[in-house]
Amino acid sequence: MSLTIRDATAADADACAAIYRPYVLDTAITFETDPPSAAEMAARITETAETHAWLVAEDAGRVIGYAYARPFAARPAYRWSCEVSVYLEMGRRRTGAGRALYGVLLPRLVTRGYHVAVAKMTLPNEASLGLHAALGFQPVGTHPRIGWKHRAWHDVAIAQLSLTGASTPPADPG
Repeated sequence: MSLTIRDATAADADACAAIYRPYVLDTAITFETDPPSAAEMAARITETAETHAWLVAEDAGRVIGYAYARPFAARPAYRWSCEVSVYLEMGRRRTGAGRALYGVLLPRLVTRGYHVAVAKMTLPNEASLGLHAALGFQPVGTHPRIGWKHRAWHDVAIAQLSLTGASTPPADPG
């Protein structure tokens, strides 16, 4: 596999929506229940890229995965923290593509002034837990039975990564 990691654009919305669709319909990995349209995905890409980052992974010129960061929470004190996610085509997990995407995403967040990255993972999800642990994310808790999907309650594990060791007052990210 020869991967290229690049910034996503609205033109990648169809591919990203297609990658995400089976996660929405067939798994509890995401708690969305209706797959977003390409137009909705394009809006998400555009909005997220302005303040954080949205990247795609291409294999032989075809988008096979994406990763992004978005605000962690709405309150102003959280503005230096972000939530990160990665999605790959079904069958592409544990191929190195997720690590490659995060290998570009996480340094980008540092340059944009973010201090902490948070990952939330619906359990069970050994591949995602393993990826985040390998990248240095530390488990900080679990929300037990917090989401209802596919006729069952699901736990969500939370892990975070310090992007900087700064203890001085930060500049506004962005």
